[in-house]
Amino acid sequence: MVSAKKIVQDFYKSDALINSEIMETYLHPEVIIDWNSSKGFIQMKHADIVAMAGELGKAYMRSKVRMSHILQDGNQVAVRYSHYIKTVENPREEMLLAHFFMIWEVKDGKLFRGYQMTQIS
Repeated sequence: MVSAKKIVQDFYKSDALINSEIMETYLHPEVIIDWNSSKGFIQMKHADIVAMAGELGKAYMRSKVRMSHILQDGNQVAVRYSHYIKTVENPREEMLLAHFFMIWEVKDGKLFRGYQMTQIS
C-alpha cells in the first residue's frame, strides 16, 4: 500500500495542476478543498478542481512545485510549497505564481479533503 505522503508527493511532482486528465487520476470522487486565498474563502468540489486544472493548462505551458516541507500524520499530509509556472507567452521565463500551505486527507488512495492557504507572489 502506498503511503499518503507518497501519494501527495507524486501528485505535486506530476503535471496535475495544469492537466485535468492527470488531476482526475488523483482525486477522490467526493473531494472537497476549503481554500483561504488572498481573494477570500473558496470551496471547490471535484468538477471545480478538474476545471481549474484545465484552465491553468491553457495559460501555462509548464508547472513546477518546489516543496520545502512535507509531514505525514496517519492519513493526513501537510505540505508547504511554492508553485512556479512558465506562460505560453513567455516560455523561457519561470515565474513564481504563489506560496501554498496545504493539508490533505487521503482516502482510498486518493486526495479526499484539502485545506489550503495561499499567498500570491
